[in-house]
Amino acid sequence: MTMGKIDTNETPIHSATDLRSFAAKTAVTVLPGDGIGPEVVGAAMAVADAAGANIAWEIAEAGAQSFAKGITSGVPHATINSIAKTGIVLKGPLETPVGFGGKSANVTLRKLFETYGNIRPIAELPGIATPFAGRNIDFVVVRENVEDLYAGIEHMQTPGVAQSLKIITQKGCEKIARLAFELAKSQGRKTVHCATKANILKQTEGLLKRTFEAVAVDYPGITAKHMIVDNCAHQMVIAPEQFDVIVMTNMNGDILSDLAAGLVGGLGVAASANLGDKVAMFEAVHGSAPDIAGQGKANPTAMIQALVMMLRHIGKFDVAERVSAALKETLKIGTHLTPDLAKGVAATTAEFTQAVIAQLTATQRVWSGRAYAPVEMPKVARNPVTVTPATRQVIGVDVFVEAADTAAQLGARMTAAGAETGFKLKMISNRGTQVFPAIGGEVDTVDHWRCRFITTSEVGGVSDRQIMALLACVSGTDRWMHVEKLQQFDGVDAFTKAQGESDNALPVTTTPLPCAA
Repeated sequence: MTMGKIDTNETPIHSATDLRSFAAKTAVTVLPGDGIGPEVVGAAMAVADAAGANIAWEIAEAGAQSFAKGITSGVPHATINSIAKTGIVLKGPLETPVGFGGKSANVTLRKLFETYGNIRPIAELPGIATPFAGRNIDFVVVRENVEDLYAGIEHMQTPGVAQSLKIITQKGCEKIARLAFELAKSQGRKTVHCATKANILKQTEGLLKRTFEAVAVDYPGITAKHMIVDNCAHQMVIAPEQFDVIVMTNMNGDILSDLAAGLVGGLGVAASANLGDKVAMFEAVHGSAPDIAGQGKANPTAMIQALVMMLRHIGKFDVAERVSAALKETLKIGTHLTPDLAKGVAATTAEFTQAVIAQLTATQRVWSGRAYAPVEMPKVARNPVTVTPATRQVIGVDVFVEAADTAAQLGARMTAAGAETGFKLKMISNRGTQVFPAIGGEVDTVDHWRCRFITTSEVGGVSDRQIMALLACVSGTDRWMHVEKLQQFDGVDAFTKAQGESDNALPVTTTPLPCAA
């Protein structure tokens, strides 16, 4: 296995338009990773070299070694420069400090290079016994990779109440939806499902659903279907054969891609790609397994599958098919399996790797029944504004307040604050349910209240000065920690109602108190 430095005069292959010649070596940044990472990455590199992939490997660092040097991102500048230069990364598992230290190096890499599309193939492998063996499972999970709750914007709003902002953008939804359809096209797949929780999260998850449906009209040869995400989880177990491509937001995709991997053998054999406009990273899904590092027990199957994905991405389809077939033959024969798969005497990582290499030149059956073509990355405008309404207006404001009182007591104070600043208190909710005016039932409240104020003005909407006056009045009696404008775009409410909230304000029977501001 050779690990040479790349020739800086070479031009790396980034897209389908650059696939004219394979004569020159393709430059690839290698992140060996932590724990068993160097073993499984080394195995994949050895297989690639034996298959004649003609790759120039540039070894770089990220993860535990970088954290130990005090690099809080886990990714040194030299590594960033290498990735920016090559555009292609073969990455081993990286450790992330849990409960201390810097942020995940994995997340840093995804965000830094805007690798917004996580691609997780889910296909049955020979020789791996699962309850679903023989079901011909073959689908791909396409997960949005950089926004949603993974934006990591969190606050403690009161000492006992935490908030995380679920950031979903129209641009992000369009890119991931188009990528799902483009991937389906490149692999000859006929159906794309969009799985969301839009029945509950109508603005955020609903934005992906609406964008997916708008994008689908540009792909008339592919059937587009929407599915509620919990039903999708159910259907994956009941009838996984029905799926071709499933596209999801970040959190849903993270969870269900792992569930899907369990159908075909688990995370130990699962691979993924992180695709962006300029950088593509390929990795095993499993972790660094420090407990078996350096013992020759690691299974490189997932990493070799990641290598296959990388070879297809850079246009080396014939080499990818040979490597994929060699891996499957090795698994099928079953005489050189690592301890996690072996039923008898287990092979070492090196022995498994050599068995795969031996199959590269042996007579092989044709395993793949699918023709692969380059994925055309979506072309979406890079300008920050992607939606421009004809009209917009602020009609009210939600003020989040910390208070230890009853809903009725807080309601009296907020009614007064609204009355003196041109607002009417419409309702107060606690953990998403209306508690003032009371609508019946019993809610176990906490000290975190959302107070919804609607303007009493017939025209003109709400000004920032009016909101500031309201906040000044509220702060005379209560702590407020968060405010959200209630906006209408093109006359449509751009906010959701609380559980139990009606379209019209209910009558307030509490006598309002004077504003203390």
